[in-house]
Amino acid sequence: MDRGNLFRPAVYLLLVAGCAVMLLPVLAMVSTALKSMPEVYASESSLIPVSFHFENFYRAIFDPTASYRPFNFFPAMKNTISVTLLNIIGNLVSCSLVAWGFARYQCRWNKPLFIVMLSSMMLPAIILSIPTFVLFVKYFGWYDTLYPLWVPSFFGVNAFFIFLLHGFFRGIPESLLEAARIDGCSEIGIFCRVVVPLSKPVLMVVAVFTFIWTWNDFFTPLLYLEDESKFTFAIALQSFVRGSEGSIFGTQWNLLMAANIVVTIPIVMLFFAAQRYFVEGISLTGVKQ
Repeated sequence: MDRGNLFRPAVYLLLVAGCAVMLLPVLAMVSTALKSMPEVYASESSLIPVSFHFENFYRAIFDPTASYRPFNFFPAMKNTISVTLLNIIGNLVSCSLVAWGFARYQCRWNKPLFIVMLSSMMLPAIILSIPTFVLFVKYFGWYDTLYPLWVPSFFGVNAFFIFLLHGFFRGIPESLLEAARIDGCSEIGIFCRVVVPLSKPVLMVVAVFTFIWTWNDFFTPLLYLEDESKFTFAIALQSFVRGSEGSIFGTQWNLLMAANIVVTIPIVMLFFAAQRYFVEGISLTGVKQ
């Protein structure tokens, strides 16, 4: 019997056990969202609620009296969706153009600039928060606005996406580009009509990562926003904690977890809808190198 077949059940069992451990926090979140307040603060709590309170989802989103400082769901949803879409558009356009320039247009400063760009990935984002805050607030006057949350994405500032797209663009055969030039296509036309259609998998990866990072971003809105009507989901959820300060009932964890589930659903749906692009490669046939 093949040795690989002997170890395969053990590998599957190990993967299932690891998956179960990873799912425990999610199960705990769902369980808390379906509990009542007394059951949440009970000394002996179980993973399965004694009674299921599905009304917690309605109270967390639509009931303005559910907490001392209510969770403004629809303004937060509008702000989060607008900022996320603008970041996706900005990263796709700017990072793809910068990566295409590094990949296909050679000059004496190409490699040094690319190395400098890659070296910026070594800097923690927290180090750049102070100079960018001074720039946006002192010189641009963008404090308590949504501009700092999406404007930088239109200037190709994400080195990781540029590096990812650069590697993919270099794999596109030069013969395809030469054929397009012979047919009279301009350089912009080649990029839009040849490169972009062939790069749908990697562009989708960039879009998915941008969506997840922007949707979950907590630090940037916390740094720049003060008006609650401009809050995104990540910072608006804190209203359940801040609104419980001084309350005899404590933090309403059941409503907070219910709101968290609702906010997390779009990320889960997007991941499963776009997961094939994470493994889908480029398929070019009929090309003679």
